[in-house]
This record gives sequence, structure tokens and C-alpha cells, in this order.
Amino acid sequence: MYQEFGVKENIIGLANEVEKEIRPIFEEIDKTCEKNSLKVLQAFQENHISDMHFNSTTGYGYGDVGRDAIEKIFAKVLGAEDSLVRGQFISGTHALTVALFAFLRPGDTMLSVSGKPYDTLDSVIGIEENASSLKAFGVKYEQIDLVKDEFDIATIKERVSKGNIKLIEIQRSRGYSLRSSITIDKLEEVIKVIKEIDSNIIIMIDNCYCEFVGTKEPLQVGADVMVGSLIKNLGGGIAPNGAYIAGRKDLVELAAERLTSPGLGKEVGPTLGMNKQILQGLFFAPSVVASSLKTAVLASRMLEKLGYNPSPKYNEKRADIVQTIEFGNKEDLIKYCQGIQMGSPVDSNSIPEPWDMPGYMDQVIMAAGAFTQGSSIELSCDAPIRPPYVAFMQGGLTYEYGKLGVLKAISNMEK
Repeated sequence: MYQEFGVKENIIGLANEVEKEIRPIFEEIDKTCEKNSLKVLQAFQENHISDMHFNSTTGYGYGDVGRDAIEKIFAKVLGAEDSLVRGQFISGTHALTVALFAFLRPGDTMLSVSGKPYDTLDSVIGIEENASSLKAFGVKYEQIDLVKDEFDIATIKERVSKGNIKLIEIQRSRGYSLRSSITIDKLEEVIKVIKEIDSNIIIMIDNCYCEFVGTKEPLQVGADVMVGSLIKNLGGGIAPNGAYIAGRKDLVELAAERLTSPGLGKEVGPTLGMNKQILQGLFFAPSVVASSLKTAVLASRMLEKLGYNPSPKYNEKRADIVQTIEFGNKEDLIKYCQGIQMGSPVDSNSIPEPWDMPGYMDQVIMAAGAFTQGSSIELSCDAPIRPPYVAFMQGGLTYEYGKLGVLKAISNMEK
């Protein structure tokens, strides 16, 4: 059956060898999954979820008890005072944009202390000139780069002490950079430093790809607000779209009034039949995230043994579900991504090619045979076509499907 699937015998042997080696890591992932599952189950039970919460609303969405229960559950699970969980958010980038425009005013300064944010925020911030950017509305932007994957604490202290910073943004996942993703321990340290100098600064965390990787979330270590996508970790591969903003109640209300309208805020927003999918997605999310992590660990060790440079290494502590593989050449990079597509359940007969994609500076190849378009909790792999030719792989709804995708990709690369 493996041979019919196009997986070479030597690759199967390598996978069997690696699985024995990484078994202790899988056991730790399972422990985290169990703790997060307990957290989710308790939130469901405390909010007395029943069949009525699966009902749909249209139009204005007044009195949607399912939507209100969902937002209480997300707040409980994430350690927030309140949350905004809506299908009206098109993506994580959209939710981040709504949050930034909600919290910042003309003359305010936004500071990123984790280097340049993800490429799709360039036009939002104004790094890439855009008439609708924060910069165009008079919001200033500064950044402090990481130094050897660590926060530059001295420079952060110096800049925060000077004052005139309204919001500090921290992106935990690496985006399309080659730095390590930011662990919750490092995040807690830098938040403490900032708050000791100026407790009024809004600390906003881009937590995309990071939820349920550990047992703590950013709000539990001092962050004011966090943002993430429902077609990543917390949607569990079931939510068809949407995102969330969670944190301080006053900040969530500001975000709600930016998403809808001042005076309306969270009171409106039809769910259009999504409630059950959002709830079921969150219910499965701890297990799905665990499967994604196992898929990443397997790929990391196999590709390392084949002579490539993965990050994180299989036995390193992880902060998100993203696995990078440095191929060093364009050909292997493209073949690996194409192999991931071949190992997918949807559009497996399609061959992805690099192309000019809106919001990105380089050509990008994207492999994602997913049930939900753009879903990166389902097995996907994408890469900007630029040296040192690094692929960014994430997802896997189950470990078994994730493993099959990785085996197919490696076999395709070795042809």
C-alpha cells in the first residue's frame, strides 16, 4: 500500500527508525494535550453548552446565545476577561488589523520588540506604502530586533523608559523569518520588564500557530490582549473561517466597535450556522494541535537524518506548530512542497508552482490540499522563493495523515 501511494521502501524504514527515537517526545505532547483537553471540557461544562447553542442567526444577529457562549468559553480557556470570536474576521491578519486600528490613534507609537512582523502586516503598518495603513493615519512604527533569538532587553528598557509608546506588539511565531519562535517563558520575562517601567502600555500578542502548544497562554503571563485565527490551532480543522481577539474587557470592546460599529460592538454579528463548527473545532483543538506537533517532530528528525537543516530540531522545546526546513536549493524546496500537495486529501492531483502572491515581497509556493481554503492547521507547506530556500511546514489533523504527507514529500524529493 505504501508503494502504491508512492512512498519508497527506504523512506518507510527511516520513518520506523525515527518513530522509536522520538517516542518519549510524543509522550510529553500527549500529556500537554490531556491538560488542554481538561481546560476546554471544563469551560464547556461551566457554560452549560446544549443543543440550543448550535442554532443560527442571520441579519443583525441580536440575541445569539450560541455566539455569546462561545466568547465566554474562549475567554475562560485563554485566561481572558472577555473575547471576540467571529466569522466576520476573514483571517488572523484581519483580526490583527482590527485590533491595531482599534487601539491606536493618530500620533500614537506602536513598537514591535520581536523584529518585523509577518509579511502581510507590512501594508497594514505602512512599512509598505499604502493609503489605508496605520502610517497614513499618523500612527508611528518602531521595531527592536531580536538578538540571537532573544529579546534585546537592554534596548527595550531604554526605549520604554523614554515614554510615548501606546502599544507593544509581539509576534510569537517566526513568520517567514529564520528566528526561533518565542516560548511562553521568554514572553513572560519581557512582559515583566516592560510592565515594571510602564504598566499603561498595551502589550498585544500575535499568538497565531501557538495556542495549546503548551499549557499556558500569553494572557496568563501578563499580556493585555492576544489575537489568533480559527483556521489555525483553535479551529481544530473544523471551523470554516474566523478569528478571535481576547484579553482585557475594555480592549475587546474597542475591537468589537471597530469590527462592527461604535455603539453596537459585540451585540451584533450573525453566526450564520457556524456555532457548532466553532465549538466542535475548539473541542478537538488540543488533539489536533498535538497531531500537528507530532508531525513536525517526525519531519524534523527525518529530514535532519537526510542531511537538511530543520528548525526546531526534533528534541528542542517548541512554541508553535511551525516546522522549517532549510533545503539550500530551490529544486528540493519546490519538490518537497509539491510532495506535500500530492499527499493531501484535496487537490492531490494539482502541482503548486511559485507565484506572485498579494501581500508578499517574493514569489511564494504554497501547498495545501485542505478542506478549508488557507487552513494551516491542516497539513500545509509554503515558502518564499529566496535563499537559503526554507520551507515552512505546519499542521496535520491527525498524526497518521501528517506522517503520510511527510513520507510522500520526502519520496517526491528523492526522485
